[in-house]
Amino acid sequence: MKTRLFTFILLFFIVFSANAMGTADSGNRQNEVVIYTYDSFISEWGPAPVLSKLFEESTGLSCTFVNVGDGAQILAKVALEKDAPQADLILGIDNNQINLARKTNVLEPYKPVNAEKNISQDLLLTNDWLVTPFDWSYFAIIYDSESNITIPSSLEDLTNPIYKNKIILMDPRTSTPGLGFVAWTVAVFGDDYLDYWKKLKNNILTMAPSWSTGYGLFTSGEAPFVISYTTSPAYHVEYNEGNRFKAIIFEQGHTRQIEGAALVKNAQNPEGAKQFLDFLVSLQAQEKIPLTQWMYPVNNSVKLPESYAVAPLATKTLSVDNDKLEQAVDAVMSLLAN
Repeated sequence: MKTRLFTFILLFFIVFSANAMGTADSGNRQNEVVIYTYDSFISEWGPAPVLSKLFEESTGLSCTFVNVGDGAQILAKVALEKDAPQADLILGIDNNQINLARKTNVLEPYKPVNAEKNISQDLLLTNDWLVTPFDWSYFAIIYDSESNITIPSSLEDLTNPIYKNKIILMDPRTSTPGLGFVAWTVAVFGDDYLDYWKKLKNNILTMAPSWSTGYGLFTSGEAPFVISYTTSPAYHVEYNEGNRFKAIIFEQGHTRQIEGAALVKNAQNPEGAKQFLDFLVSLQAQEKIPLTQWMYPVNNSVKLPESYAVAPLATKTLSVDNDKLEQAVDAVMSLLAN
């Protein structure tokens, strides 16, 4: 199962990489840090442009961000290049991918300078600093309040036939929010998660390949529900789009995503990559996360913008073992394919 899952991601990346936004030089580039990340991170409204500028100003080093699609494809890209690494750093893998990150054996532990000061201890991803957390949020169902749709109060409610073709999800093999939703269902339903997916199947409009694609379909009116984050509505408020899109809090609890960055083993510029990790968790960089990444910073010293008043916190935090999640992804996608 694990072989089939990772093979799919590798093949998906090979097809996708032809459209990657950026390339890495194979020569000596000690003044440049090459970072593999996902599409929304390097968009014009994402964190990459502002972080790149600040990093260059503070260190004299330049950043090249390379788009490899969505978060679940990043490890596949690095694994493909294992014998000749092109990236110095990866940015965008999360807490649901830690086991896979270890199994691929393509990362190098590094503890950033002032890590204890800059990172909330409850957000640490690994004891050995294989992956450094830089932002987080709760997964949530976002709904369009202008659709006049009945608001569900639990994951179970989403299986109601009145929601047929009204839910946009993401493919868990290529998208970390897609993976996060599978994790959420396993955390809530345990061994009965497949029974839940059988009931949910007819209500899924599409399994988008990435968060950007899925959320774009949602905001364009294709469906009234989408899997995203409790912090997503803050974006719309900040840009004067109103409070039309809202996050639903379920009393049964929510899983959360903790995103991380990591040093690539045998990187061409490991010292530059370490400097970027130091910078990424600094107050200077963390202050830019809320209004570019639309996630919570890992540095609790950051003052949140007023727009985050519409970003509700879950009352209960759920989690699931990575090994169970790997098995669940294969089972869910097999179910949906039949």
